[in-house]
Amino acid sequence: MFKKVLEAKSQQRLSGADRKKLKRTVKERFRHISDADIDSLLPPKVDVTVSKYPNRVLVYGLEGDCPLIFDIDGRGMEIFPTVYALWKVQDLLPAFVLKGGEVSRFVLGGADLMFPGIQIPAEGLPSFSAGEPWVVKVPGNPAPIAVGTTTMSSTEALKAGLRGKALKINHYYRDTLWESAENCYVPNAGFLEDVVFEDPALFSTSQASDSHEDDASVGQGNASNNEEIEDAPNGKNIPSIAHPSCTKETVVTTDITEQMATAMGDMQVVENASEAELNVDNQHSLSVEDVDALLEGCLLQALHTTVLDKDLPMPGSTLWSGHVLPCRPSGVTLDIKKSSYKKLSKWLQSKSSSGLISVKEDKHKKEVTLFSVNRNHQDYTSFKPEKRKVKQSMNDVVSERQSNKILDVAEVYKPSVQVNPVFASVGADTGKLYTAPEASQVVFEYVEKENLVKPSNKSIVVLDAMLCDALFKGAIKKGSMYPTEIHKKELGLTFINRMQSHHIVTRGSDSVVRKGALKPIQIMTERRQGNKKVTKLSGVESFLIDAEALASELQKKFACSTTIAELPGKKGLEVLVQGGVIDDLARHLVEQYGIQKRYIEVLDKTKK
Repeated sequence: MFKKVLEAKSQQRLSGADRKKLKRTVKERFRHISDADIDSLLPPKVDVTVSKYPNRVLVYGLEGDCPLIFDIDGRGMEIFPTVYALWKVQDLLPAFVLKGGEVSRFVLGGADLMFPGIQIPAEGLPSFSAGEPWVVKVPGNPAPIAVGTTTMSSTEALKAGLRGKALKINHYYRDTLWESAENCYVPNAGFLEDVVFEDPALFSTSQASDSHEDDASVGQGNASNNEEIEDAPNGKNIPSIAHPSCTKETVVTTDITEQMATAMGDMQVVENASEAELNVDNQHSLSVEDVDALLEGCLLQALHTTVLDKDLPMPGSTLWSGHVLPCRPSGVTLDIKKSSYKKLSKWLQSKSSSGLISVKEDKHKKEVTLFSVNRNHQDYTSFKPEKRKVKQSMNDVVSERQSNKILDVAEVYKPSVQVNPVFASVGADTGKLYTAPEASQVVFEYVEKENLVKPSNKSIVVLDAMLCDALFKGAIKKGSMYPTEIHKKELGLTFINRMQSHHIVTRGSDSVVRKGALKPIQIMTERRQGNKKVTKLSGVESFLIDAEALASELQKKFACSTTIAELPGKKGLEVLVQGGVIDDLARHLVEQYGIQKRYIEVLDKTKK
């Protein structure tokens, strides 16, 4: 519903009567909500605004704050909380829990929730009816990631063998409704750019919840290698959901146990693990000292292999999920809560105190950021990283990305009908593309072959019938006299202008030839909804730049939300960047992608 960018037609404050009506509707729709929860969502002394969209959707929110409630039909019959509201009141609606964090990629990609991707509790599938509002959560993370409507009842789902679509997603984290907030934020460090994992800062206080989170963490650790989950959005080729207790019946071979013991002792990552799963009970047998040592080894492995200085500063959550976790031994669950540090921030600050890394904590966002790595530290220099094929392939990807930023633009020309006789006369290929110097050389070869240089003035070329037609036929008005001579300085340029213009764009190993002149990239900043600015970027495909990858890159660089939209009536995509970053964006294209300034058009509509 909010996959594409939609601009609000109007926005206004709610009157007192409409405000009371909205509160009544919320209480009727969400029967488990308390008066205190309603006041936390819609405080009594704060103005509430409503935005009307072309598709009849109404979005309610606090003035100058995040959207909280949206009404699909505009009549109050189908209202839903946004993820911002769900993060304030996390138990507002019943929730389906995913099998693992990796499954969230499909939901955040715009797919509906399928039954094979849901974790079924030990007591069985909860009871629900078709058309009920439910939310989606990730194991180990209390903050919902999406909200939608059930497509069938629990009885119908059991009859269908727990296959097919469970929830029609209406709104999810990182869609355009989430990005419409003035200041987009995430509730915890488990929320990454395109996936959500468990919250590293959260640890349970009871043995029962610990057991539940361990099961979810094991599912998360194996999700990236589980080919069955990749088909979850389509609901095909996925076996029936197994009872969670079945994982404890997995048989562990002696070789696997020895591999795990070796990895724990040497603090190096095992290159290849057996396909059999490790027994979950073995994870509970690890002492706190063992987990601390495993954390140390995984961090050093990551600093040696995947954490590059050019990628710094790096959020602690990115370091954990994108670098440290992939370095753990296969089949081993790395749980920060089982260590002596308990929290990711405390662990990183401890390593910063030892001098290995340098970190800084944002008290407002409660996020620790990695700023630098001391590669002369004794722990770093004495550690011998394990050489793994996976890491080597990641280095290849980095090298490929660097080579893909090398841009080469060449203007070339193809012989046209007018100049074809000249090319044929000197034996040149009329189907070939020529650079400007090569095309000029062809016409001067013809001049030399036909001996057209004026004897009395070597800088003048006498035009014969063929050369005169090639240069001026169709370009001279009727009744005007055709030139009989032309200066050598004008000959080459006039000849080239009679050819068909093309351009070749090369970036790394990719190259493309297009007809016509190269169209520049357009960067435009305009004002939306009061004082809010948005910067539009279009035409990057002409320079072999992937719009989606660029949007993700700009989001990290400028710490703002980005959106991809299709250009109306045109081929190509448009990147929308929140805020007025027009100059910084142009500079980024020049420095990082090698685009010359003459190929960038800048327009700031916010200036009067």
